[in-house]
Amino acid sequence: MEVYSVSQINRYIKGLMDGDGLLRDVTVSGEISNFKRHSSGHYYFSIKDQGSALSAAMFKWANRSLNFLPENGMRVLVHGRISVYEPSGQYQIIADSVQPDGVGALYEQYERLKRALERKGYLDPSRKKPIPQFPRKIAVITSPTGAAIRDILNILGRRFPLAPVDVYPSEVQGENAPAMLASALYAANRNADCDVIIIGRGGGSMEDLWAFNSVDVIKAVIDSEIPVISAVGHETDFTLSDFVADLRAPTPSAAAELAVPDSAGVLNYLSHFRAGTAAALDRRLSSGETRLASVMNMPCMRNPLTFTENKSRQLDELTARMENAIGDRLNARESDLREIASRLTALNPLAVLARGYSVPYKDGAPLGSVRGLCEGDSITVQFADGSADCRVEKITWEEIR
Repeated sequence: MEVYSVSQINRYIKGLMDGDGLLRDVTVSGEISNFKRHSSGHYYFSIKDQGSALSAAMFKWANRSLNFLPENGMRVLVHGRISVYEPSGQYQIIADSVQPDGVGALYEQYERLKRALERKGYLDPSRKKPIPQFPRKIAVITSPTGAAIRDILNILGRRFPLAPVDVYPSEVQGENAPAMLASALYAANRNADCDVIIIGRGGGSMEDLWAFNSVDVIKAVIDSEIPVISAVGHETDFTLSDFVADLRAPTPSAAAELAVPDSAGVLNYLSHFRAGTAAALDRRLSSGETRLASVMNMPCMRNPLTFTENKSRQLDELTARMENAIGDRLNARESDLREIASRLTALNPLAVLARGYSVPYKDGAPLGSVRGLCEGDSITVQFADGSADCRVEKITWEEIR
C-alpha cells in the first residue's frame, strides 16, 4: 500500500483543478459574506447561496479595476478560476473580475453614457469652474435624513462657520430621485445666492447610486453656472455626475472639507501675517527715524539762517564772476567786430570812390580798360556821391608797362 503526504494529495488535487478547462474559466453567482480587505490590498471573501459557500480571493492587481467596493450581502457575479490553496487544502475561486449581479445592463448603459459625454467634451478638465476659496454661502443637495447631511453640516460648521448653508432636500435613490435632484440643482442656480453646490449621498449598490447616472441630473450639473462638487458614495464609487462636476469628492465628508477653508488655519495665517506686517512696519519706522535724525543733524537744519547767509554770499560771488565773465566776453566780441568792420570798410568800393576815384559802366557792366569802348558809346560814370551819363568823344590808348 502506497502512502501519500498531505502536501502530495493537495498538490495532486490542485493539478487536477488547474488542468480542468471548465474550472479555469468560470463565472459564479452568489452573495458576498465575510468580506475582508487585507492590508496588502488583496480581497478575501466567500460567495454563498442558500445551500453552499465558496471561498474567494481577489488580488490587488485585479481589484484595482473595480469601480465599487464589495460589501457583505451584495449579490455579485464573480469570474475567475477554481484552484486549491495547498497550505490549508481549501479550494477557492481566484477572481479576476466582480460585478453586481443583475446590473450588467446598467454597466453597459453607464459606459455608453460616459462615452457620449467624452465625445461631447463634457469630461474635459478645461471646462471645469474653479471652487471659490472663501464661499459666502453653500448649497447642499442630498437626503435630509441620511448620514451624509449630518456629516456635511458638522464639518462645514466646524471648519468655516462664517458661511451659511442652504439645504435643498431630495430623494437620492428610487425613480423620483433624478427629477428631484435635477430640480434642486436648477433651484439653487435660480436663487443665485450661493457660491458652491455640494450634491451627493452615502454609499450603496450601483442600483442605489443610479440616480446620479441619470441624464436629468447630468444635464443639470452641466448647466449649473455655480460650481458643483459631486460627493456620491464611497471613495471607490464613481458616477457620471462625478465626471461632469467641477470637482469630485471621494465622500460627502471630503466634499465639505473641499468646499470651505479651515477657519482655524485661516486665523493662524492671518495672525502670522499680522505679526509679519507689524514687524515690517516697525523696521520701516525705525529706518525712517534714523534717516530723520540724520537730516536733523545737518548744519542747515541746526542753524538755517547761517546756511542761507552762506548760500547768499556764494550766490553774490557767483553773480559777480558771471558778470565779469560776460563783460570780458562782450569786450572781446566788440574788438573782433571793430576789426571786421575795418576790414570790410577797406574792401568797400565806395570808400575808394570817396577818395576821388570813379568807375565807368557800359551796359551796366564796369569797364577796366578803354579797349571795351568805341567812340560815340554811351557810358555811365559812377562817383562816390552820384553818377553821370557821358558820351565817348575820343579814345587815347596808352601802353601799360
